[in-house]
Amino acid sequence: MNYKYLSLVALSSATLLTTGCATKPDEVPAQITQMEKPVEAPRNIAPSPPPPVAQYTPPMPQQMEMAPPIEMGPIPGSIEDFSVNAGDRVFFGYNEATLSAQAMTVLRAQSQWLQSYPATIVVIGGHADERGTREYNLALGARRAEAVKDFLVSQGIDPNRVTTVSYGKERPIDGRSTEEAHSLNRNGHTAIISGTNS
Repeated sequence: MNYKYLSLVALSSATLLTTGCATKPDEVPAQITQMEKPVEAPRNIAPSPPPPVAQYTPPMPQQMEMAPPIEMGPIPGSIEDFSVNAGDRVFFGYNEATLSAQAMTVLRAQSQWLQSYPATIVVIGGHADERGTREYNLALGARRAEAVKDFLVSQGIDPNRVTTVSYGKERPIDGRSTEEAHSLNRNGHTAIISGTNS
């Protein structure tokens, strides 16, 4: 019985081997087809954002570097130019009409400026402090104004370009009754009345 069973198994195996080898190695049996790789269905994922685009953002005002201000200075030939670059006032001692060395330095600068602008006409105002009578201070102011004019003329300024007036104690720079105020109010003021560039 065992012999018959073994014969049957051997025969079946041989048949299978013969049938399986009947095709050539490079031929693919008709029932076997090449399987294509399945395509994955797209997932519900949000698309990735585009890469950022560089945009120009103007700087905020506090971030901007400011150019240093251009110092214009006074207009050449103007009243301000005269005041800043020559000086328009000289000071006198108590009850005096004599020019100090400092006053002469200022008046030399005034005469150089006036020579640079020969069309300029000036008036010299003589001033006094509050002490003394009105008449006395008017006379003292007149002497101070004449002292300034005489010095400018001695420096080559045409006397026809310079007039004088005395204000006495009537137009103080500083209205206080202190020595500091008195020293400021004792002065000769050179005021340009025509011929400036402004």
